[in-house]
Amino acid sequence: MGFSFARFSAVLVKEFIQMRRDRITFGMMIGIPIMQLFLFGFAINSDPKHLPTLVEMADQGPITRAMLMAMKTSDYFAFEGIVTDREAGDRALRDGSANFVAVIPPGFERDVIRGLSPQILLAADASDPSAAGNAVAALSGIVSTAMAQTLTGPLRATAPSPAPFSVTVHKQFNPEGRTATNIVPGLLAIILSMTMVMITAVAIVRESEKGTMETLIATPVRPAEVMLGKITPYILVGYVQTLVFLLAARVIFDVPFLGSRLAFFTGFNLYIVVNLALGFLISTVTRSQMQAMQISFFTLLPTILLSGFMFPFAGMPGWAQVIGNAIPATHFLRITRKVMLKGAGLADISHDLAAIGLIMLVIVAVALKRYRQTLD
Repeated sequence: MGFSFARFSAVLVKEFIQMRRDRITFGMMIGIPIMQLFLFGFAINSDPKHLPTLVEMADQGPITRAMLMAMKTSDYFAFEGIVTDREAGDRALRDGSANFVAVIPPGFERDVIRGLSPQILLAADASDPSAAGNAVAALSGIVSTAMAQTLTGPLRATAPSPAPFSVTVHKQFNPEGRTATNIVPGLLAIILSMTMVMITAVAIVRESEKGTMETLIATPVRPAEVMLGKITPYILVGYVQTLVFLLAARVIFDVPFLGSRLAFFTGFNLYIVVNLALGFLISTVTRSQMQAMQISFFTLLPTILLSGFMFPFAGMPGWAQVIGNAIPATHFLRITRKVMLKGAGLADISHDLAAIGLIMLVIVAVALKRYRQTLD
């Protein structure tokens, strides 16, 4: 009745054999820690650099050029071009093609020399406070250094401390810098991704475990019809989740909804379908509900870390941004923030809609191919 090393060894060997046969579980145990190591070690950066910046220049003197060069040298700002008017700059901030727009007023150099303390406007996209915060905080030091190196000789008298001009930062879309205003719209993308993918994958695999899928396969129903029939009920679940989410965001967290409802509705439906299709794809490569949950979690990790939800997307290295752009949540997160916070319409989110549509086509094609192989 005592402890038997032989019995213990038999159970131990049996578990190792089972682990070797369950390759998906073994892969998750090795793959998830490696993914976390690489993502947190290389891809995550809370101090983004080289943020896209546009310039509206009404004065192009040496002082202006020196200040812009100092901003560029600081690595926080990456100048992408020149805009001709305020409307073009606002449009760039709204569609996400620029994080900052520097506006140099007319007669700026003349007013500096005369000691009139002119102002430079820096319009900043503050919908993600962590992305713009460090760059704005470093701006005063950047300007002071540039002026000390430029205003020499006869102009030295115009370079006392503080600088002979001021930089006014206009934080748009989230002027108070509230974290909830940034996090809550993005949270919808994560919630839908987590629930839609996992629910669909587990529900379909459960039918395979119970044997009802074999009965369905024996019928003349085609793969596309099975796929649509399986995912359509969960679209209603997504609608309910989103309705509850939007009500809570407005009533509890006071998050505005400034943009086009049609734009949001279009992006929302595309995003639900692509996540349900991904869940269907996962169900074709797994044999048990546990495996389906494991792979769903495996897809959720990069969705949270590489989509720009928790960490600034602009602060990630190039290879991480390439992976992030292949994740549907990245584009839907941009859609929700643009529509809810920036008042965007269909034209402003067209690129993100096209990206989600392309990802959806790829996932649907692979899922249907995998399902046909399962039938064979």
